[in-house]
Amino acid sequence: MTLAPIGTVRSCFGGKFGVPRQPGLCPSAWGELVFHDAYRSPEAIRGIGGFSHLWLIFGFHETLGQGWKPTVRPPRLGGNQRVGVFASRSTFRPNGLGLSLVRLEAIDTVAKDGPILRLGGLDLLDGTPVYDIKPYLPYAESIPDADAGFARDEIPRLQVEVASESEAAFHTLPQRAQAVIREALALDPRPPVQAQDSARIFGAMLCGRNVRFTVMDGVCTIRTIAEPA
Repeated sequence: MTLAPIGTVRSCFGGKFGVPRQPGLCPSAWGELVFHDAYRSPEAIRGIGGFSHLWLIFGFHETLGQGWKPTVRPPRLGGNQRVGVFASRSTFRPNGLGLSLVRLEAIDTVAKDGPILRLGGLDLLDGTPVYDIKPYLPYAESIPDADAGFARDEIPRLQVEVASESEAAFHTLPQRAQAVIREALALDPRPPVQAQDSARIFGAMLCGRNVRFTVMDGVCTIRTIAEPA
């Protein structure tokens, strides 16, 4: 079977570093699904507006060339313990496919390359190929008493502050962009092996800005916010 993308995601996440590790963890995150020419048909999405959430089957396009690994070290286990790849959501999978549950916010039918699906709460990198869409059915797919194994505990959040020298740049951003930056950094995007380096300055491409930050004693401090060079 040959898979071809039906469209591409445009996202507020411009680089892998800083992208939430699961959908819904950064509820203010936004993006859009732009269909490729062969699938750019209003008929293909007839009725989709009645669903609040959609499953996207997508490709890990930036790591696909690195192949797959039978065991991985999930960040939830501190990056020190190995589990089987099929017991994880690692990007290093045999077919490089991912599954993401996103919020359908609007359908743009008048855009030049429409129809476009406006999405929220996503965890997808800008440029991600999408292979299929399926509506989310809460009566069949919501299982409140399900066990989440080693990932059952709630993800801890960092407190996010803005350094005084960056406040002006931060507050010139739209409110939703400010929320995305705070939510994404609160999830602590640092690799576990670097989490003890309080002196290191990290950078993430968020909402079209290069956001540089440090983390110390559970507090993430935004140091600079600049447009990409």
